Amino acid sequence: MNSIAIGQPAPDFELLASNGKKVKLSKYRGKKVVLFFYPKDNTPTCTQESCDFRDANPGFKRAGAVVLGISPDELKSHEKFVEKFGLPFLLLSDPDHEIAEAYGVWQEKKLYGRTYMGIVRSTFLIDEEGILRGEWRNVRVKGHTEKVLEAVRALSR
Repeated sequence: MNSIAIGQPAPDFELLASNGKKVKLSKYRGKKVVLFFYPKDNTPTCTQESCDFRDANPGFKRAGAVVLGISPDELKSHEKFVEKFGLPFLLLSDPDHEIAEAYGVWQEKKLYGRTYMGIVRSTFLIDEEGILRGEWRNVRVKGHTEKVLEAVRALSR
């Protein structure tokens, strides 16, 4: 498992997005980036988290931040998820979990006694120079978006 550290450059990547285009993290230099990793489209907790980021998106925009979501889901699933819930940000497809591994969020999980590999819900805050400035791992969704938005605003001061 790779892991990244606050104060270090965030691993760059290029993935296909829900708009059908390739997105490269380094193309967002000059803006703050909120990168949230979630396990699966259209599941209750992931839907709540995505909708919380949707509802807070105007605040992130005012603070000069772009929100990007990443999961292993295929593009078709992302497209339907974005449309169904009116998500105003791009969802990126990481089916080989290469980027999730680079960020240290592809880990062993347990559910009902079953062990499997999957995404550990996590969020990263990257500054305008591409440096990691904040991370939240093993995220509990309730109140999470507000904490991230406050960190984005604090970075702007």
